[in-house]
Amino acid sequence: MAVEKKKTTEKAVSSKKTTKTSAKGTSSRRSAPKVDWPAFVEKMEQSLQGQKAELVGNLIANNKDFKEIVDGMDPKDVADIASDDIDRKMIEALGSQELKLLKLIDSALTRISQGKYGYCIKCEKRIPPDRLEAIPYALMCVDCKSEEERRNR
Repeated sequence: MAVEKKKTTEKAVSSKKTTKTSAKGTSSRRSAPKVDWPAFVEKMEQSLQGQKAELVGNLIANNKDFKEIVDGMDPKDVADIASDDIDRKMIEALGSQELKLLKLIDSALTRISQGKYGYCIKCEKRIPPDRLEAIPYALMCVDCKSEEERRNR
């Protein structure tokens, strides 16, 4: 009976060694579900292109000058229009927030074409898919972005 109790105690001790729990009570040893990275990147590219087309569409609908510039161009895909350096008027037609968002989206699409999408520009670690789904044009992982924000305070 003492041998049985010893084995049970050893199992309990060994299970404590292999499974550490964080402050939230979840196991730190649990790995995130495996993600099919190429399929995920393709999904994010479609999402980014959709956001870009929507942004350009809103600009066309809401800004007469922008619409005049677009109407005067050769017919192109709406998403391509934002990438072209049309002229100074188009840049002025874009609000600063829209321009910043458009640049971030274009940057993310460029990183996808270069095979660099989803990697932190600072530490070069892979950005978690959950973060990219929330902010598809994220340049940094949560840790690096938090560190940058602390420095900028």
